[in-house]
Amino acid sequence: MNENRTLKGKTAIVTGGSRGIGEAVTYKLASLGANIAIIYAGNEEAAKKTSDKCREEFGVEVKTYRLDVSDFSAAKETVSEIKKDFGTVHILINNAGITRDNLLAMMKEEDFDAVLDTNLKGAFNMIRHTAGMFIRNHEGCIINISSVAGLLGNPGQCNYSASKAGLIGLTKSVARELSQKGIRCNAVAPGFIATDMTANQSDNPLLERIPLGRMGSVEDIADAVEYLVFASYVTGEVLKVDGGIAM
Repeated sequence: MNENRTLKGKTAIVTGGSRGIGEAVTYKLASLGANIAIIYAGNEEAAKKTSDKCREEFGVEVKTYRLDVSDFSAAKETVSEIKKDFGTVHILINNAGITRDNLLAMMKEEDFDAVLDTNLKGAFNMIRHTAGMFIRNHEGCIINISSVAGLLGNPGQCNYSASKAGLIGLTKSVARELSQKGIRCNAVAPGFIATDMTANQSDNPLLERIPLGRMGSVEDIADAVEYLVFASYVTGEVLKVDGGIAM
């Protein structure tokens, strides 16, 4: 590890941190020395597997917390638990997200609401409840995992695209509001990344428009998160990691 790029002594929360992009981000931050609070929605086995690997391979402190991030009160309670367990928090990665795809004309109201509640309101809930710690510490790094779908739109994903576009607006507003407190807020906008969530996107015509000619990896997103964690003069930015599809 490059000692100039260490997170030793820092604590990071990663929502949706046990699978896909969140898992890769968790490993990346742990490899840099950060202690990790993994938030997961329901797959306890995956969360345990991820936490065990962080503990065994990187020697950091790791705890897991089951939480529906869309629940404001439950998010507050979980953040309080994390504070009690770790003392404070320095980094927040809002990665938790779901999809419930359908064409607009056939989309159910509950499917629209569920995606907005998890992807957008969930990020607000976590920022809202960790902001006090960041302000008291006079430092904080918030990274929201958005999507190029929030920049370009995507047929059959009006709920998902709206939630990810909302995350970009949230990112910029939080960055402006909290910057004088030493808190940075940025977003990463992945393109088509090979995960369980994109398994049904293999025939998406947008794939043919990727200039680099391939899907990205979860490690590509983790690398972008690492950059933003250490980029002390960057805030309010949206870092596209998309093979050029939204250039």
